[in-house]
Amino acid sequence: MSEHEHGHNPNPDPALYRREPVSFVRRGDRMTTRRQLSWDRSRAAYILDVPRHRADTSVAPDATLTPDDLERIYGRTAPLVVDVGPGLGESTVAGATAHPDWNFLAVEVYTPGLGALLVEIEDQELSNIRGVQANAPEVLERLLPPASVQEIWVFFPDPWHKTKHHKRRLISPAFADRAAQALVPGGILRLATDWSGYAVHMRQVMEAHPEFTNLHPGRAAGEESPLTRVRLEERELEVGAQPLRKAKPSAVSPDGTPLPAQPRAGLREAAQASTLEDPVDHEGGWAPRFATRPLTSFESKAERAGRLIFDLAYQRS
Repeated sequence: MSEHEHGHNPNPDPALYRREPVSFVRRGDRMTTRRQLSWDRSRAAYILDVPRHRADTSVAPDATLTPDDLERIYGRTAPLVVDVGPGLGESTVAGATAHPDWNFLAVEVYTPGLGALLVEIEDQELSNIRGVQANAPEVLERLLPPASVQEIWVFFPDPWHKTKHHKRRLISPAFADRAAQALVPGGILRLATDWSGYAVHMRQVMEAHPEFTNLHPGRAAGEESPLTRVRLEERELEVGAQPLRKAKPSAVSPDGTPLPAQPRAGLREAAQASTLEDPVDHEGGWAPRFATRPLTSFESKAERAGRLIFDLAYQRS
């Protein structure tokens, strides 16, 4: 295979690429000293070694675990919670601490995030957590046995604000299919986001799926809906989908006037929502805050920026 002068292949083999876009962008793997030490000490014990397929976060088609494998991995048989994209592992640790009789699997592609999780596992001596560095849809479809998961948590996935990037949103009909495959009958899918456009998208996807039922149908509708508040108050036009970024001190116009703050992600989607003929959310269906979900550093930033939080909970039939 010939190499391009800039290091990429000008004639890629389509068979080496995933059949659909992923919902994440890999960031740097650089870790703090403490996380690196925990990674070196505990990776083999707590991070699953997964057969790969097309990329270093992929899962091979024949990598499916058996119930006996899960019992061996955790040293017991217990209800399994899959925490998708937990970042620094705050939600996973909170869940594992609150439910020591449950097993938890953190699915994260960000190496420093898994390093932070290992720090907490060591510090709190948690034996009911494992991690896997892999693409979540492939974990649900290929790695886990069908009907083996009690709950799936997806808290604050990347909303991919630009219309051309909506295809990269994690919550999709295909993801719902995979979640239904992995969950036991009666199992629960819990979702949370701080972006109203993604919240509406999540609700539309899940309400349309034949194997899921909203656990809180009609709740927080009308004037009580956070969606109504966002639209009427034009909150996301004001704060955007990302914390306000100030222009660099050196960024000035030709006449010496400082330039305004840079544009914020998601403003187009927010503008469309603010012009709806009827801004009231008559459907509702928003769940109360899940008691075990902690206030993570990410959510704290969202609240400081003025964004509202949307929770959803669906049960597999």
